[in-house]
Amino acid sequence: MTNVVKSKRIAAIDWMRGFVMIIMVLDHVSMVYNRDHLSTDSAVNYILGTPLPAFEFFSRWISHICAPVFVFLAGTALAISVERKLSRGFDSKGIDKDILIRGAFIALLDPTITSFFGGKLTFQVLYAIGVAMMCMAFFRRLSTTQLLIIAMAWILGGELVTAQFWFAGGQEQSILVGLLIGKYSSADLSISYALVPWLSVMILGWVFGRYILDYGDGKVTVSPAKLLFRLGFAALAAFVAIRYFNDYGNMFLLKEDNSWQQWLHVSKYPPSASFIMLELGLMAVILALMIKVEQRIGVRPNGVLLVFGQTSMMFYLVHRILLTGSGTYGGMRDITDLSGTYIITGVFLLALYPFCLWYRGFKAKHPDCIWLKYL
Repeated sequence: MTNVVKSKRIAAIDWMRGFVMIIMVLDHVSMVYNRDHLSTDSAVNYILGTPLPAFEFFSRWISHICAPVFVFLAGTALAISVERKLSRGFDSKGIDKDILIRGAFIALLDPTITSFFGGKLTFQVLYAIGVAMMCMAFFRRLSTTQLLIIAMAWILGGELVTAQFWFAGGQEQSILVGLLIGKYSSADLSISYALVPWLSVMILGWVFGRYILDYGDGKVTVSPAKLLFRLGFAALAAFVAIRYFNDYGNMFLLKEDNSWQQWLHVSKYPPSASFIMLELGLMAVILALMIKVEQRIGVRPNGVLLVFGQTSMMFYLVHRILLTGSGTYGGMRDITDLSGTYIITGVFLLALYPFCLWYRGFKAKHPDCIWLKYL
């Protein structure tokens, strides 16, 4: 019989993270091995009239939730950790130092390890998470209201700024614009995750982390799950409205018709308001359901989602090294179709589970190792 354990830690957060790790592997396997992989989720990549085959499109689209979940929950986990330390009297400067070091470590993984195995200099989700985390050393001092205003101002108004410097503004591609608000691509450099829009997502995650603590302290009465349900459905309604009017809020990637593919064909690079509303809305509803499930059945300590979620950084690095390394240096790019992609994904996940289970135990036995703390 499987043991069920209770902990102050919200396992549903790890479940959510583990859930999207599984989807992420499918997308990354497709990115390297699938000769028919779609990558049209930006106004600069999509050519009007390009076919969006249903199964290929759906397999790509489901992965869109991954980055928003990683960034949002990174903010949530960081807020819970920092606010608890502050309540116990930890030195504020020491906390800032830890945030800055952790963020820099994560951000540097992209231009070093990820770039080496990918064969070109890349700034992707680890860059966005790491630098956004470093920014939180300052933003954490702001009130919840101020943080919400800043995050929502960019999500709802950022397209106006972006249009002045990227794509619609008729500007040449700029590395600085790519790093901050847009997207940049050349033969030697790829920037897919601009800092500012993803910082807004991390700020929202931080606010949610504060809310969890406030609920635990009895300062608010609406449960986190109920709040997530309400906000999730509100965000999904906003997504429907933005796509229906098919104008502002789509980061220049408009729907061409009323097919379900075009409705869901939103801009991830950089993230549009419709993208963020859709993905955070889905995340909120799924996470709320997971919280309810956790409250009902408890936590299996070696459950697949829990193990993957608690080892997400090492999981990410290992699978990314193996996949991109085999494609770049092993000559295995574009070797299969979508069916083969699903099979290879299953094999990867079966191999990753025992490794992650071992790593979690190894990390627990070495709590004083600073590098393990960051991985």
